[in-house]
Parts: sequence; C-alpha cells; structure tokens
Amino acid sequence: MRVAAAADGVESAYAWRRLAAAVAISTIGGIGLWSLVVALPTVQQEFAIARGDASLPYTLTMLGFMAGGVIMGRLADRHGVIVPALIGTVSLAIGYVGAAFATGLWSFALVYAVLIGMLGSSAVFAPLVADSSHWFDRRRGIAVALASCGSYFAGALWPPVLQAMIDAWGWRQAHLAVGIFCLVTMLPLTLVLRRRSPIRDMRPGGVATSIAYPARPFGLSPNALQGLLMFAGFSCCVAMAMPQVHIVAHCVDLGFGAARGAEMLSVMLATGVISRLASGFIMDRVGGVATLLLFASLQAVALALFIPFDGLASLYVVSAVFGLFQGGLVPSYAIIVRECFPPRQAGTRVGLVLSSTLAGMAFGGWVSGAIFDATASYQMAVVHGILWNLLTMAIALWILQRRQPRPALA
Repeated sequence: MRVAAAADGVESAYAWRRLAAAVAISTIGGIGLWSLVVALPTVQQEFAIARGDASLPYTLTMLGFMAGGVIMGRLADRHGVIVPALIGTVSLAIGYVGAAFATGLWSFALVYAVLIGMLGSSAVFAPLVADSSHWFDRRRGIAVALASCGSYFAGALWPPVLQAMIDAWGWRQAHLAVGIFCLVTMLPLTLVLRRRSPIRDMRPGGVATSIAYPARPFGLSPNALQGLLMFAGFSCCVAMAMPQVHIVAHCVDLGFGAARGAEMLSVMLATGVISRLASGFIMDRVGGVATLLLFASLQAVALALFIPFDGLASLYVVSAVFGLFQGGLVPSYAIIVRECFPPRQAGTRVGLVLSSTLAGMAFGGWVSGAIFDATASYQMAVVHGILWNLLTMAIALWILQRRQPRPALA
C-alpha cells in the first residue's frame, strides 16, 4: 500500500532532489571515515609511534561516530534531519581546522573522535539514510542504497585527492583546506532538507501510517532483534575494516607507496558503490535479511583473496573484488529495520545498527594493526576478520530461517 500522496513528496521529483542533496552532503562529510586511513603513515611518522598506536585515533573516531549515530538519529526523529545535518557541517569544519593545529597524538585523536567522528560525519550518515527511507515506498531499497553510497563516494573520491594534498602541502595544511571546503559546500545543501518527513505519524499534519508492524518480528522481541542486528553489523565490519583501514599502510610495507594504496582504496570504494546500488534492486525484491546473507558470504570470499595475492596488479584486482562483494551489507541493515519497526523509530534504530557497524570498523581497524605489530604480517589479521564474518553469516541465516511475511512498505 502506498502511504503518501504527491503533495506530500513521496516518490516525487522533490524526493529525488532531496535524495541527491543527501548523497552530496554525505559524500563531502564522509571524509571523516577516510582521512585518517590516508594520513595514517604520515601521522605515524610525525609522532614517531607504532602502527597499532597510529591506528588508535581511527578507533576513537569510529567510537565517536558510533555514539554520534545514535544521538543524531534521535535528534532527527524528534526535530527533523536538518538539525543533525547542520551540527555535522559546523563540527566537521571546526574539527578539521582543529586537527591541523594538533600538537600531539592525543590532542589529534580527541579532535577526530569528538568533532569529526561523534558530532561531524555521524550526523550525515545514519540520519540521512533513515530519512531517505521515509520519502520512498516502491523504490525504498534503491533510495536507501543510494543514500548509504555517500560514504562510499567519499571513499572513492577523497583518498586520492587527500593524498595529493598531503604530498603537495603536508597533512596539516590538507586538513585545514578540508575544514574550509566542508563549511562552504555542505551548508547550502542542508537547506534542501528543511521539510519534515511526510510519513512520520508523530508529525503534526503528517500522513499517518496504518501499517501494523509485528509485535515479535521473526518471532523475537524488538530489542532482541535489534541486538542481533547490531552484533551482526559489528561482526561484518570487523572483517571489513582490515582492508579498508590498512590497505594504504599495507602498500607502503610492500614498497608500492602510499599513493598506490590510496588508489586501491579508491577502487575498493568505487566498486562498492556498484555493489550498493545492486543491493538496492535486490532488497526491493527479496528483502533485507536475504540480502545481508548474500553479501556477507561474498565478503568472506573476497577477504580470503588478500592472503595469497600481494603483487601490485593483483592487489588492485582484489581490492576491486572486495569492494564489489561487500558494498551491499550496510544498506541491508537499514532495510531490515524499516521492514520490522515503525517509521517513527527509524532514526534511532537505524542509528543504533549503523553505529554498531562503525564500532566493528573501530575494533577491526585497531586489532588489525595490533596483529600486524605482533606478527609483522597482515595474513593473520585477514584470518581474524574471516572468523568474525562467519558470525554475521550465521546470524543472517538463522534469522532468514525464521522468515515472516514482509509488511507492506510504509
């Protein structure tokens, strides 16, 4: 059953313009997920620290992102998505300028964790994904996939640009330039998001949803399902973090240079965009849980390819395959939430699940560096990631076996 009329904007031209603005905002603001990955070797060298210590700011940033996703999701549920979008824009600008003037590892890490992670990039990720789901019904899978592509567009575009800036100006000047760029580009785009979601049943004058959501989705209590989804998200992203966080450093270790590693990360995230768009079509047909199982299985296969292949050409190919196989994971969680919970809870619940994926990235990024320090190799880090990936596959398969009829979209 379609919920909204054309006047309310669902599936309208305005909905698509709004989605385009959301993707642009998250593409620019998503740099907070990737700038540390690119800057890791130079930060490690300047502060004279071990690889595991150099990975700590990334871990703290992802933890800040995790907390911020929940906070910003609740703000979006109560006040509309423009509030977290504005907070994120200002915080990113201040954060990158502050990072440029950091005097040591801990001040650098604190600025990243609070301003760039918790208050910055988190505000333009989960809230925008959840908000986009309210403006589409028949094409919700594609809309959510596109909204979640912002972080991957950021990963495809920012690493080579930021690496060139670091090579030309140094990492401090590069951070300063990023802060200014975020402010002048993101602020005008947020104005497109001023209208409140048309299907929020708690919105005065909004269109109320008449869809009855199950009291026990998949035979589980709502909190039990929420917890399972959060654990599955954490597990899959522990595995995802190893190549995404350490591919630049891995290339430096192999003698290929940081620029080649940044290019591989860009390739990885570019093919991830293809994967996420494909997942949107798949989710609109088979639902979120089956899509989660499919892409979790594919990610395990792709991750295993990093063990036998470490040549320059082969790493480019493996990076492309990894991106192509894992990109559909994150949007599947948002669709599962929208299939099982009322729309008025979407911002908070999507924020919780997507924040758990970032907690997995944080832990995976740190532990991969620690394993490298202990073994002088990333092979055991890959094996460690595969084991966590198997947990996600087991959870998705177990939930899928408890399949229930999908509710009409609302």
